[in-house]
Amino acid sequence: MAQSSSPISGVAERYAGSLFELARQSNSVAKVEADLNSFAKMLDDSADLTRLINSPVFSSEDQAKAIASIADKAGITGLTGNFLRVVARNRRLFAVPGMIKAFRRISAEQRGETSAEVTSAHELTAAQQTELKAALKSVAGKDVAITVTVDPSLLGGLVVKMGSRQIDTSLKTKLNSLKLALKEVG
Repeated sequence: MAQSSSPISGVAERYAGSLFELARQSNSVAKVEADLNSFAKMLDDSADLTRLINSPVFSSEDQAKAIASIADKAGITGLTGNFLRVVARNRRLFAVPGMIKAFRRISAEQRGETSAEVTSAHELTAAQQTELKAALKSVAGKDVAITVTVDPSLLGGLVVKMGSRQIDTSLKTKLNSLKLALKEVG
């Protein structure tokens, strides 16, 4: 298993591994992955949902009810819906983003792929994603499943995390490096 500096990675890995095994046994890996991607998108889009999963103020009952309602409205049912409810009842919602990343990684490995997290300043077109996958495949030596997130603070370029490697071609990093170099000179 991949090691991470995050203290919740162990929890996330265990839950993701269990979910993957259940999904594999019920032949629903693709459905669960799609549901998790949908939930991840909701987390990215909603500050309130992010607060709900991270706040210790809400009781496990309140979190479970809210997650059940959100999942039902989003069409996240079956194994994924039950999984999210169990995670809420166990007070582990704070680890859901890590669980989603771990599930994606495990799923990609089972398909013979490697996974990469790509952060871009702007939404990538399908053509750009295809070109990026091809470039990453030439580096990794196998197919690459990418997860794209948008962070406007990058200003331009990409940050690609693949395994233990990170490639940062963002304009933000280049400007920070230039700023540091100018401070050293001046």
